[in-house]
Amino acid sequence: MSHRLKVLLPAALSLALAACGATRSTDRAEPYANNEWLQSGANRVANLALRDNLESIRRVQTSLYRRNPREWRKWAASQEDAAKRVWSQAMADTPAPWLNGATGIDAVRAGFDMNFQGDRIAALVMGWVSMLKQANGNTWSQTMLDGVDAENAFRVARNMEVSLWLLYARRDAKDQPILLSTEISDQGRNLVVDRELSKVVARLDLLAAQADEKYRRAALDFSQNWVMGSVAPFLQ
Repeated sequence: MSHRLKVLLPAALSLALAACGATRSTDRAEPYANNEWLQSGANRVANLALRDNLESIRRVQTSLYRRNPREWRKWAASQEDAAKRVWSQAMADTPAPWLNGATGIDAVRAGFDMNFQGDRIAALVMGWVSMLKQANGNTWSQTMLDGVDAENAFRVARNMEVSLWLLYARRDAKDQPILLSTEISDQGRNLVVDRELSKVVARLDLLAAQADEKYRRAALDFSQNWVMGSVAPFLQ
């Protein structure tokens, strides 16, 4: 072994150990799942976006229930009980009898209907969750057989924007909001609904843009790989 190699090996080992020591796990880190080998990078990003979007909807639901307790009191013993029942139905794709089987944007419309007598917040959550599943290729967990449809994801993003606008605009006969949501007043600030629904819209728009680029990038990636495969040996 040359003297130069003897010097370089300890230095390289020190750098590698330093890099390992600098690695830190985060709260968002997850262990590898058994089915991840069936997912492409784009699938994984879409699934993570869906996970975060569902968590945002949970936060919105909690905030709305706290400001509008009359809604969960229509059919549940507590706020937690109402939330559990809604999510059990939503994640199981179980049509809600009290919504006459409405899902997606139809469930959202029902929640904002002036004559609706049920839990408006539950109707919104049922509609939002089913739309998010549709935007994720109509599955809770994408694999390489699935994908995001750009137009569908874009449409769901716009429906979420409309939902946010309706929370401000829809009022009853006494000109009062049918649901209290965002608040900026002398009593305090509550921006949970605005912030979390805006995050959902941003994630959906990013997924739509990524899906829209997929086929164009496929041709470019093929060309780049071919060129680098042909030229790289000469550069080395």
